[in-house]
Amino acid sequence: MPYYVMTMLAAGFGIPILAALNSALGSRIGSPAAAALILFCVASCVTLIAVLITGPQPLLRAADAPKHLFAGGLFVAFYVLSITYIAPSMGVGNAVFFVLLGQLASAAAIDHFGLFGARPSPLDATRALGIAVMAVGVWITQRA
Repeated sequence: MPYYVMTMLAAGFGIPILAALNSALGSRIGSPAAAALILFCVASCVTLIAVLITGPQPLLRAADAPKHLFAGGLFVAFYVLSITYIAPSMGVGNAVFFVLLGQLASAAAIDHFGLFGARPSPLDATRALGIAVMAVGVWITQRA
């Protein structure tokens, strides 16, 4: 379990870095969309290497997967494009705070209803309070 926690903390640590680097690239080259495309090309190459190392056989089974499961790519593209366009104007911290707030609300709903095969975990008062505290935190950062 500590491995999972550390991995996810590292992923979370990387999201603002991704936002800062990609928004800076978009500003520097004059196109947030082109910066996003470059990011996806780099990410695709790294992911291809990981697939080749772990074995490409699962790619053959992808054709049999329900097509709605591929929609995750739309969400990744939307996130990268939106953070790349908006972070230079709003600031990386503010943009990521709103992303985090959306992630908390969405994750709570997915867990509460057991959507997309997630293990159901009801939204109790403690979790709801945590999301509310985060919302207040976002509001406070916007007023500063």
